[in-house]
Amino acid sequence: MATHILVPNQRDSAKETYGSIAGNRWIQLACGIVAMIVISNYQYAFTLFTPGMKLTFSGVPYAKIAAVFSAFILFETWPMPVSGYFVDKFGIRKLMTFGAICIALGWVLGGTVAKSPLDLYIYYGVISGTGAGIIYISCVANALKWFPDRRGLAAGLTAAGFGGGAALTIMPIAHSIHNMGWAHAMAVWGIGQGIVALAAAMILRHPPSGWVPAGWDQKAKQVRKAVAQSKVNFTWFQTLGRPEFYLLYTMFFFATAGGLIATANLSQIAKSLHVSDAKIWGFAIVPLAATLTSLCNALSRIIWGSVSDRLGRERTMFLTFGVEAVLVFLVTKIAGAPIAFLVLFSFIFLFWGEIYSLFSATTGDVFGPKNASANYGMVYTAKGAASVFAGFGAATLAAYFGGSFAVPFYISAILCAIAAICSLFVLRPLLRSRIEKEGRSAEGKALSAALAQAPTAKEDRDHKHPTAVGQ
Repeated sequence: MATHILVPNQRDSAKETYGSIAGNRWIQLACGIVAMIVISNYQYAFTLFTPGMKLTFSGVPYAKIAAVFSAFILFETWPMPVSGYFVDKFGIRKLMTFGAICIALGWVLGGTVAKSPLDLYIYYGVISGTGAGIIYISCVANALKWFPDRRGLAAGLTAAGFGGGAALTIMPIAHSIHNMGWAHAMAVWGIGQGIVALAAAMILRHPPSGWVPAGWDQKAKQVRKAVAQSKVNFTWFQTLGRPEFYLLYTMFFFATAGGLIATANLSQIAKSLHVSDAKIWGFAIVPLAATLTSLCNALSRIIWGSVSDRLGRERTMFLTFGVEAVLVFLVTKIAGAPIAFLVLFSFIFLFWGEIYSLFSATTGDVFGPKNASANYGMVYTAKGAASVFAGFGAATLAAYFGGSFAVPFYISAILCAIAAICSLFVLRPLLRSRIEKEGRSAEGKALSAALAQAPTAKEDRDHKHPTAVGQ
């Protein structure tokens, strides 16, 4: 943790530039969270639409319907590095506005003119996915820029909007689907969510160049080195040349698979475990589980993001990924037990959602905050790669094994365990070694510069005893 040195009468360039509202970093954080809440439904409410889609597109294998989810995740994540580059280059407001239009248009078209799963691949997947990805990377990177002193907490709160926002809307969307049908409900919610995202875009700004939080000394030495931060701002091209980028990418892929399988296929998983018709406290089990898992998902990002500021990113990864591996494995043991289904999946998301705060904060720590939009955008594409396995791949495997999702969950448990081991025994020493070398190099350059500017002993004597002219 860096020492905090109060700077008396420090001017706040953000408030001077943007005013007291847009220049307040906590308002910036709140607007980012609101925008993340409205795009959360595109991922976490998808499972609510699948029963209606199966009826509308009768005769189409479920795997092809599940591929709509994969298409959404692919276009949410894979164009993100380009989106992040444009966000850093042209500013957050323009890109957020474009993203808001896309998320509204995608669901409106999906609910009004889509006639086949192929149409939904385009409307729900390509258009809404691209818009959601722009909003996601804009808000996360903005939080990293405004909160260099509390990066884990800020990233966790922002990611919690995406992970837990659906908890506020799962039941209303399920009710809308019941009353209107899936297509009409999708169109109505698409318009509302686009309007809210557009309102947030009008406030969001990146901090002015050179701005730092009041009382935070960026160059202060670390008293505790739980979190090591590089003082070098890597461009996207330089980031691609670093081995730690590829390690982070692989770990992200491994750790995210289990939760994505549950997100994409919760209705079908409940059916395969013979609990889909159960009611708990008078609520249908799938919407109730989707609501509770969303809440746990949000809590996970806040709790573990904050813990990582103190415990360290790598140690927190080791702990949470290790527990997640065990929980994902246990899914295969709860057939016919609705209470166990509800509790277990809630805990799975409590130890899964932190991925999106830990990896974003780590990217800012390791590659610097200046180009965080583009750099985290590249890391985040690992989620898109994992979605191919979690959506279409898991559904295909389940169909091959008679509707059972046991094999996909076995695979994801193994991958998550590997990510846990790598976080502590590979990632941590690799990052610390590089940042330590950067520190020594910076100190050496500073010393060389100081020596070069210092007067020699002879120059000092000549300055004190000048030779008289004409002697």
